Amino acid sequence: MRIVQKFGGTSMGGVARIRETAAIVRREHERGHQLAVVVSAMAGETNRLLALAHEMDEYASPEETDVLLATGEQCSAALLAIELQRLGLKARSFTGAQAGLLTNNSHGRARIESIDPGHIVAALDDGCIAVITGFQGVDTAGRISTLGRGGSDTSAVALAIALKADACDIYTDVDGIYTTDPRIVPEARKIERISYEEMLEFASLGAKVLQTRSVGLAMKYRMPIHLRSSFHDVRGSMVCEEDEDMEKACVTGVAYNRNEAKITLQGIPDRPGIASGVFAPVSDADINVDVIVQNISEHGLTDITFTVSREDYPRTMEIMHQHCADMNAKGVAGSDDVAKVSIIGVGMRSHAGVAQTMFRTLADGGINIEMITTSEIKVTVVISERDVDKAIRLLHQAFELDAEQA
Repeated sequence: MRIVQKFGGTSMGGVARIRETAAIVRREHERGHQLAVVVSAMAGETNRLLALAHEMDEYASPEETDVLLATGEQCSAALLAIELQRLGLKARSFTGAQAGLLTNNSHGRARIESIDPGHIVAALDDGCIAVITGFQGVDTAGRISTLGRGGSDTSAVALAIALKADACDIYTDVDGIYTTDPRIVPEARKIERISYEEMLEFASLGAKVLQTRSVGLAMKYRMPIHLRSSFHDVRGSMVCEEDEDMEKACVTGVAYNRNEAKITLQGIPDRPGIASGVFAPVSDADINVDVIVQNISEHGLTDITFTVSREDYPRTMEIMHQHCADMNAKGVAGSDDVAKVSIIGVGMRSHAGVAQTMFRTLADGGINIEMITTSEIKVTVVISERDVDKAIRLLHQAFELDAEQA
């Protein structure tokens, strides 16, 4: 089998951890697999390098910042290759450019345009373990580029696709995807198989085990992802195509995101183009809007409420106040003490009454719902942040997701 392994910053967090990572790589190599290993920078290293750049110049160019940040992954790749060689294995490190990752020119958040894996294939066919820097490639001008936060996951999945690998194993400090956060619900159960669509929803809602772009890429090319533990040799969670068994349960898990803020533009004239007028300046500021609710018009006026991330909240409020008069709005209100809680599951397509169960459960628990949004496999509510943990526990129990009930 040809397998791409990816190890994050925790797995590369110092000499001792790199040696433990090398032992995992050797174990899979001894099972007869061809291995391409994608590594992140050591834990905290990217932040350290970024701080150095800002110390030199708060407005350091994205191009030079990318050159600097890329050294974190190069350090990890070289050290892991050195340790594998010490163990008597044939190994070689590759930068993103040497691995053939060509990106666009958006430095700091580049997107992969194509991959020419010729050098990696040659190394694998020669019995070599290829250790590749994640998070980076080279742009069309030949300059080092980086893919943005979590980019090593995307690098790994993209390389797995280009190499026609049998699977992409993502190693992390957890041993899989759980029905919800075990820190909130100790009875949370590890999910053995989860569909690409469900994982995409989990990732987009703040689950930090996999980067959203990597899941979308895996779904597009049907590349299985095995999320595994760096600390224990146990089966993790497989992210793969949907099957009939996945549809038997109406809800797969409960996800949440505390990084939310809510803004309401009050008393806007209800006429064609008003939504565009509200959101155009927000989009121009490169701010992502999430949940949107527009009230029923009364006397020709309506309210529009939407959510943004908390870090974007002050800037968005400023923009709304600046454009309030232009839109003939009566006022702007906002709060940054809200959060999202979602139930997710492909089984929702074939099970009726799921949303009603969610709403009734929250109502019985005395939790007020401020906003609602739905998709085919997800129902999301915006609630007060103080109610998040309680809501998760109630919903986890209501949909019988506890381990002892599985």
